[in-house]
Amino acid sequence: MSEALEALIAAVLASGKYAQLAPDFVRAVAIDQLRRHPKHKDALKATKNKLHQVAAAYFDGKFAYGRWLAELAEMPPAERRAACRAIMGQHASTRERLPILDELFALLTAKLPPIRNVLDIACGLNPLCALWLPDLVRYDAYDLYHDLADFLNGFFRLIGVQGTAYAQDVLGNPPTQYADLALLMKALPCLAQFDGAAAERLLDSLNADHLVVTFPAHSLGGRAKGMVENYSARFEALMAVRGWQTERLLFASEVAFIVTRSHGAA
Repeated sequence: MSEALEALIAAVLASGKYAQLAPDFVRAVAIDQLRRHPKHKDALKATKNKLHQVAAAYFDGKFAYGRWLAELAEMPPAERRAACRAIMGQHASTRERLPILDELFALLTAKLPPIRNVLDIACGLNPLCALWLPDLVRYDAYDLYHDLADFLNGFFRLIGVQGTAYAQDVLGNPPTQYADLALLMKALPCLAQFDGAAAERLLDSLNADHLVVTFPAHSLGGRAKGMVENYSARFEALMAVRGWQTERLLFASEVAFIVTRSHGAA
């Protein structure tokens, strides 16, 4: 399988659409799909389809990361929030959050202790919301794209926030650093498409006092299909088993849970 696996990984990474993906995640998906589809052609198609579902579907095209950083660097700090809003509009997930952005982060800062250290999982462009966190000192972000991580690292340096963005498979290699707050913004359904059990283990492994976990109120195509009720029921059941306290916030585009972990939780 090794030779076939390496050929499959190389073929995926040779594609422009997937060239920037974290190789460890491509490998994990390729191993799974090659077991299901022994023929290279079938495995390649299945691997690309899975990578699209988990990651690429949320990106509308090639992003102008260099231009965005240059424009942010040239403008006064007071204008950067508006510019970050425009940039977040280029990503399917954060675009849906824009109408509730101010209200959501105002509620988080009001309801939680000072948020100084943030861990953002499957982050997309959400770390641009660092500008909405007045007490922020450090922001660590994880996604699957190297060029996105490079952009976010430049952004952190520009705004004077300590932190690092990583292109990493968080299911196979979960982050270990402490944070006041871990963000999983519409991340769990996406991660669960690859491995639902691993997504739950990730949730348990995060070293954070509080979590904010959100779920979409509708699909990328705009269909609701009872999603809020289904996601809420499943997540509240997970929290009840763990004894973690939750507060639900319902918005038009997504449902959010503020989670306070019980003492002694993993």
